[in-house]
Amino acid sequence: MAEQDSGGGHGAEAGTRAEAVAEDTVMRDLLRLPVGERISLSSYDTSASSGDATDPRNKTDGREAVARMARPLADLQERLWAAGTAGDRRRVLLVLQGMDTSGKGGTVKHVVGLFNPVGCRVRPFGAPTREELEHDFLRRVEKRLPHHGELGIFDRSHYEDVLIGRVRALAPREEIESRYGRINAFEQSLADDGVTLVKCFLHLSYEEQRRRLLRRLADPRKHWKFSPADIDERALWPAYQEAYETVFERCATDAAPWYLIPADRKWYRNWAISRLLLEHLKSMDPRYPRPDFDVEECRARLQAQG
Repeated sequence: MAEQDSGGGHGAEAGTRAEAVAEDTVMRDLLRLPVGERISLSSYDTSASSGDATDPRNKTDGREAVARMARPLADLQERLWAAGTAGDRRRVLLVLQGMDTSGKGGTVKHVVGLFNPVGCRVRPFGAPTREELEHDFLRRVEKRLPHHGELGIFDRSHYEDVLIGRVRALAPREEIESRYGRINAFEQSLADDGVTLVKCFLHLSYEEQRRRLLRRLADPRKHWKFSPADIDERALWPAYQEAYETVFERCATDAAPWYLIPADRKWYRNWAISRLLLEHLKSMDPRYPRPDFDVEECRARLQAQG
């Protein structure tokens, strides 16, 4: 991905130009990681852009671009929800993964906040409970999947079981190794059942994470977001990067690709994920269900009532 130009603003004319060519731009192709290839995260710039002409160039431009997407996103989500009430099995699952402070919660707030809460299902994944540990690692994920017509959002996901599970050796090595194939089979079954998976890795730099953690410590209102364990996890940064690279090599498939989102700049992260969701929903093209009643007859009855 190309280096982002931080100078200059688009203005109204440039914003209109970007909208005009957006239909010809497929952000899914620009941000999608290759399937079956070894990925080196160090080769991807955490403050880059996709390199496309429609990319916002600064924070103001990015926020305005997200605001312009709000209405079409909400419209498409409503159509998906409506179609689901009439038997359309399709739904969307947005998976958010990334290091601490990469912006998973911020994405939920600023991107998912564009949608109607009706038809959205946000599910965070923390450490598994004692009961969950007694079952297969995918069981708790299956229970939290979006229903027909819904937009589901996973703040962390089943990938924690091959990330922290691998780095912290929370399961035998043989068990961890077996999970990659089971995840692929699971995600393929979801795709076959009408789930569109949008898996996003929020790519944050080591230096930016330090800045964000220090800002949390400096603001009493954000102390609740901080844990001393964050420092311990940060010390394992190289191991986590390697674990993510293994995930991308083994669990990026045509049915469930991974998208790498440069996350050092929050406004760009929000714009990129909004664009990805918009493109996926447009390609799904959900339709309002046809009424199962006589519209004209009902109109006549209402008018006759005065």
